[in-house]
Amino acid sequence: MTSSVAGATPERPVVAVLGTGIMGSGMARSLLRAGLDVRAWNRTGSKAAPLAADGATVTETAEEAVRGADVVLTMLNDGPAVAAALAAASGGVHAGQILLQSSTVGPDAGADLAQRAADLGLVYLDAPVSGTKQPAEQGALTVFVSGPPAARATVDPVLDAIGRRTVWVGEVPGAASRLKLVVNTWVITMVNNIAECLNLAEGLGVDPQAFLDAVKGGPLDSSYLHGKSAAVLSGDLTPSFTLSTALKDTRLILDAARSAGVRLDLVEASADRFVRAEAAGHGGEDMIATYYAGRVPEKDGD
Repeated sequence: MTSSVAGATPERPVVAVLGTGIMGSGMARSLLRAGLDVRAWNRTGSKAAPLAADGATVTETAEEAVRGADVVLTMLNDGPAVAAALAAASGGVHAGQILLQSSTVGPDAGADLAQRAADLGLVYLDAPVSGTKQPAEQGALTVFVSGPPAARATVDPVLDAIGRRTVWVGEVPGAASRLKLVVNTWVITMVNNIAECLNLAEGLGVDPQAFLDAVKGGPLDSSYLHGKSAAVLSGDLTPSFTLSTALKDTRLILDAARSAGVRLDLVEASADRFVRAEAAGHGGEDMIATYYAGRVPEKDGD
């Protein structure tokens, strides 16, 4: 594909990043460190503005961001948000431009976005990522991709910049998003498992550190267990991945499971915990704040 931007080459595609929240801003910085030209846009402009100091061109409109770019990378909260961004950018896109759709949107919204991309003449790559804030900032995400192989040469420099590993799932859009839901099922049940172990330790008067030491170095150990436990025990719930976003993903998993005739009891229970924690005011905190859903409210008079 021949770039339409002066100074761009096949090894240095120009990338428009639509959505610069926790994940999008980290991915944009990884692209900049790799020497790629980045245009950044976010509906709330103040979230994109800091990227200017890192070398990105921050635009006021999505249309301005995508005009002439080789790759449009979307990292937004859900399908409707991506659809709205595409509508806002539609006046600046060109036929053959690649849409690297990295938001977790689920199969139904993904099919809708693929059709919207086709209507705009875009080459659609379904490319959700696995990882949170730190991997996004370090260019160490895992990226699942499905879509036409012909787009690979153009997007490889982008994928290499944002990810430590790229898994090409197939040529049919949607295959990558389905795999992402399976991976997220593992993450969501794991984080709730950690929270419940800490809840039970607290309830039984067991030192949480004694639990962590008991599994340390054995087959039941994991760095994820220690990292999330440390966040709870220190009280630092600065989000790597917010609880409200985890709840959104949990609902996508459950919708997909119902459509497939699959029953997911642990994910149902995880959704209930996330709902309770969000209702208690923890939605904007890291998803390990599901820990707070394990506290039984005291009855009046207790």
